[in-house]
Amino acid sequence: MDEIDVIKSELRSSAELKLRLMDTHAAVIQKAADIIHGAVTKGSVLFLFGNGGSAADAQHIAAEFVNRFKIERRPLPALALSTDTSVITSIGNDYSFDDIFSKQIAALGRMGDIAMGISTSGNSPNVVNAFKAARDRGLFTIGLLGRDGGRARTMVDLAVIIDHPDTPRIQEAHITIGHVLCSIIDQRIKNDGT
Repeated sequence: MDEIDVIKSELRSSAELKLRLMDTHAAVIQKAADIIHGAVTKGSVLFLFGNGGSAADAQHIAAEFVNRFKIERRPLPALALSTDTSVITSIGNDYSFDDIFSKQIAALGRMGDIAMGISTSGNSPNVVNAFKAARDRGLFTIGLLGRDGGRARTMVDLAVIIDHPDTPRIQEAHITIGHVLCSIIDQRIKNDGT
């Protein structure tokens, strides 16, 4: 297979997955948007977390909420838990890397907030532990998960599962869903002035 064929194959695979998600995931994405919109427009915080590319997605989505997405609107409260290197490294050093998100949730999370974890496997111990901490504190939990959803699928209030074997495709779907959520929330704020 030459490079042009590889390029076409990769783009086709990505597009086919997203087209399938239109039919299979629209309702669950709308439900996530309902919950997030209701929380952040009342001042509750959307906490986002994940590892590697999922950490980057968490930070990307948080930036869209705090700054803006497509419209001029007030900043919305969102925080990526993968950004404070002093907190992360002190927890990792003094306790365990498995606790880097759960300790932040325990410190900062309040009833009414939302914990959105992103994991292509659904089995990352630090993401799973964060969901446990969030549920213990009364936060609503949303998982952007991959493959079969892993252990996290039964630990969250709302699971958005990308059932696909290829990690890059799962990550592409997750960030697309993040953008769709931002778009829906922007539209609602524009329409109702919240």
